Amino acid sequence: MADDVSVAELVLAARGGQQAAWDDLVVRFTPLVHGIVRRYRLQGSDVEDVVQTLWLRLVEHLDDLREPAALPGWIVATARNECLRLLRARRRTQPVDPLGPGIDHEPPATARLDEEVVEDLDHAGRHELLLRAFAELSAQHRELLLVLVEDPPPSYAEISARLGIPVGSIGPTRARALQRIREHPAVAAWIAASPEG
Repeated sequence: MADDVSVAELVLAARGGQQAAWDDLVVRFTPLVHGIVRRYRLQGSDVEDVVQTLWLRLVEHLDDLREPAALPGWIVATARNECLRLLRARRRTQPVDPLGPGIDHEPPATARLDEEVVEDLDHAGRHELLLRAFAELSAQHRELLLVLVEDPPPSYAEISARLGIPVGSIGPTRARALQRIREHPAVAAWIAASPEG
């Protein structure tokens, strides 16, 4: 299928049984899945297990997606969950010396490392989704948000002069831009899937 076909259109076509739509979804999103898996430092057959499980879950739940355009967020959350499941299973199957230290000892360094990887992934996943949503903003909204995050931040008068936006419109324009980011289907799906969401 053509590159300009939207994610929502591909999801609807895949629901209708079009093999080309499935193939396009796999081609488009497998690099994203691999990027997530790499952040968990999985390798070899573990990577393939997560990728295959993710696509199986999508086959099982494609009809359950309320918002087809939110598929990227669903993929990120599902890949993350599959990586965590695999890491937990691996930790449960690690051999333990019955004559060694008791159960109440300090968690092994690998457990702390896994927690750090999860934290890094959460940060990287949010960053990826926010960049995607940011890229879909209007040029005016992107420019304003970029100026607002400069260090040191310019005054509203400087922003007004640089971007040609009235000082009184800067705050409301910023609020609209941030609301559009929150409402982006991938970001909204991420928020809904997060424990605090």
